[in-house]
Amino acid sequence: MPNLWTVHKKSALASSAVLLLIIACGAALSFAHPRAQSDAPSSPANPIVPPSANIDSTHVVYKWPSQIEWRGRPGGPQMATLVGDSTKPGFYIVLMKFPPHMMSHPHFHTYDRYATVISGTWWVGTGTKFEPDKMVPMPTGSFVTDLAGKVHYDGAKDEPVEIEICGQGPVTMTPAETK
Repeated sequence: MPNLWTVHKKSALASSAVLLLIIACGAALSFAHPRAQSDAPSSPANPIVPPSANIDSTHVVYKWPSQIEWRGRPGGPQMATLVGDSTKPGFYIVLMKFPPHMMSHPHFHTYDRYATVISGTWWVGTGTKFEPDKMVPMPTGSFVTDLAGKVHYDGAKDEPVEIEICGQGPVTMTPAETK
């Protein structure tokens, strides 16, 4: 049996690793593809920038909402890649939009995935049996970790939901439902 110091040290290291990944998720948003402020027309999704404003793209890079490219089928989930490529090895950040009543069924992933609810309520359940009535609501601002190899299911109930997911690729989704 390990002594208390060994257990505490391992726990502290794991907590530090998660904290660094969370910080990287937030910081990596700044490393989206550079684009000068004057390249996009003014709109509600593109703020009006004073003529005297100047951002050095070697210091800060950004995307306005209108510059984020969403992909997916009409009426289905939509995804926008902000950093990396979730299909390849390495760090990635994606935004996901789910329409009402869009749920996954029990599954697991190879690597931990870190999700922040940006809008709406994200519903989360665990176990190999799909039981929507036993899911737990995660309101806007909630942070969820899907642990590697652990079975869960999630999605939107009565309202659209947008989440940000950070993790290590390549993403796998292994079905694990028992009927």
